[in-house]
Amino acid sequence: MSFSRQHGTLTVEDCAVDDLAARFGTPLYVYSRAAIESAWRAYDAAFADRDHLICYAVKANGSLAILQLLARLGSGFDIVSGGELERVLQAGGDPGRVVFSGVGKTTAEIERALEVGILAFNVESESELERLSEVATRLGREAPVSLRVNPDVDARTHPYISTGLRDNKFGIDIHAAEAVYTRAAERPGLRVEGLDFHIGSQLTELEPLADALSRSLALVDRLAEQGLPLKHLDIGGGLGIRYENETPPSPAALAESLGALLKDRPQRVLMEPGRAIVGAAGLLVSRVEYLKPGHRDFAIVDAAMTDLLRPALYDAWQRIEAVNTTADETRLYDVVGPVCETADVLGRERALALSPGALVAIFDAGAYGFVMASQYNARPRPAEVLVDGAEAHLIRARERVDDLWRGEHLLEAP
Repeated sequence: MSFSRQHGTLTVEDCAVDDLAARFGTPLYVYSRAAIESAWRAYDAAFADRDHLICYAVKANGSLAILQLLARLGSGFDIVSGGELERVLQAGGDPGRVVFSGVGKTTAEIERALEVGILAFNVESESELERLSEVATRLGREAPVSLRVNPDVDARTHPYISTGLRDNKFGIDIHAAEAVYTRAAERPGLRVEGLDFHIGSQLTELEPLADALSRSLALVDRLAEQGLPLKHLDIGGGLGIRYENETPPSPAALAESLGALLKDRPQRVLMEPGRAIVGAAGLLVSRVEYLKPGHRDFAIVDAAMTDLLRPALYDAWQRIEAVNTTADETRLYDVVGPVCETADVLGRERALALSPGALVAIFDAGAYGFVMASQYNARPRPAEVLVDGAEAHLIRARERVDDLWRGEHLLEAP
């Protein structure tokens, strides 16, 4: 197991968390290499019987060392910005294994993606098709396109991370997609390659995915009848992890559930997991600054919503444990940060035995943790460490105070 207790002390692989906190300081993100690689390989094994490509969703965690690990495994990447593309390239990722999603691709981003030769643009609107055609033609290139269809399927997840309903901003209405494909095939500078859908994140049921795939395959068949065969099917990502009481399906269950629908299909299958690869592989370690008893008992820690936004943004629940078990009295604490916002709560009513200076670990923080961190309240962002067995590698240095104003300029004297 990547996370366990040795003599009451929480460990990540073979490293004691309190030793990591002493060495690197807090707040501190800690990731397990073994957990990341195991999660990726589970997807690879689940779809081993057919041509496939796992395109890790960089938005979940874009740290260079983690992208490097995945690139070495042969992973593809799902990006949503030019900055994410540059991160993939910096980490040694193959641009020919990159799919570019997102509703607002700029001309500069499109030019760069064409320059390096990505696998496909997941196109979200007819306006984007027009821009892609213009840019590719001007550059004398051909843009490989895959239409992201919106299948109008309820993913049964948090509304902020639902992406497959007709009310969402993502994708092209599946009922209009056939005509859009026809127009795309006629446009200069475009090469129609595939179909993509993504219905949401933190999915705990497979039925919505199967429904979306069934609707999409009906469209694929109609296109083939019109002489527009597609080379790949991108089934998106979104499988959840267990934060509290969820029972998310495994990659193997996903492959089995979709197997009958994909049987005898010639298309390569792409998928875009993010959270399911890195979410459970990370901890956020924080130190208790003060205990404040009263109507509610508060444990004020040195991590905050600036380091982990999910609880404030989604009212998300993440497990919190003391790093070292003690015989102290257990009380119900609201674990809060020092940011001047009432929303700066990392966990409410958690049964913990704490004292000032004690360490706590917030679990399942590998996805949408550091990547959403900010410098609000002029707080430097935390360090990140990757544990590999008994070795701990600093993969991102803690920001210094002068990093807070890097790139800013004072006015000249009057």
